[in-house]
Amino acid sequence: MKTCVSTTIAGALLLALLAQLPSLTAAEPQTNKWEATIVAFEQKDKQTPPPKDAILFVGSSSIRMWKTAESFPALTTINRGFGGSYLSDVARYADRIVTPYKPRLIVVYAGGNDITGKRSAEQVFAAYKDFVATVRKSLPTTPIIYIAMAPNPKRWHLYPEMQKANALIRDYAKAGGQLRFLDFGPRMLGADGQPRPELFLKDKLHLNADGYKLWNSLLLPHLKAE
Repeated sequence: MKTCVSTTIAGALLLALLAQLPSLTAAEPQTNKWEATIVAFEQKDKQTPPPKDAILFVGSSSIRMWKTAESFPALTTINRGFGGSYLSDVARYADRIVTPYKPRLIVVYAGGNDITGKRSAEQVFAAYKDFVATVRKSLPTTPIIYIAMAPNPKRWHLYPEMQKANALIRDYAKAGGQLRFLDFGPRMLGADGQPRPELFLKDKLHLNADGYKLWNSLLLPHLKAE
């Protein structure tokens, strides 16, 4: 009788554990979600080899939508943004879409999607450190500029958590190691302390032409300095 009861209890515990698996799995990022996108980059590189000693832009949709070649015509750039990506995705694929190019400078913008996806500031910071560690294996002295997660109307309620992650990355960059931190946030806020709506598309999330014009003006001096 005791054996029967124990078996029943064990079975119930097993069923309860299995019932939780879908939710646990759903909470984890899909590690192969961007594989087709990364392969497309690699195929493009085989067809048209990218320039050497370029400035590499990598990150999420704000990078993907940034017309870097037009924005910085006097500089040689490579854009490897893939919209919707987490900073952890950028870190995961760094050895395929960052280090092979041997860029002279790397510009990163990512992390907002992580926060939106319920990641904590500490998790975003950990992803950034993973990115740096991967890059440093092949490019020990290449400068890396991290553009802080910027405020926007749609995700304004998440900005405090983004700011926590920004602060962690900023302090990490202060330790040296050719790491740079740029925060465009203050210039994107109006007199009322809210994100300036004239800088964004109708989705209230992505930058419009005026938004990128502002970013270009703020970033260019740093690109020239490097």
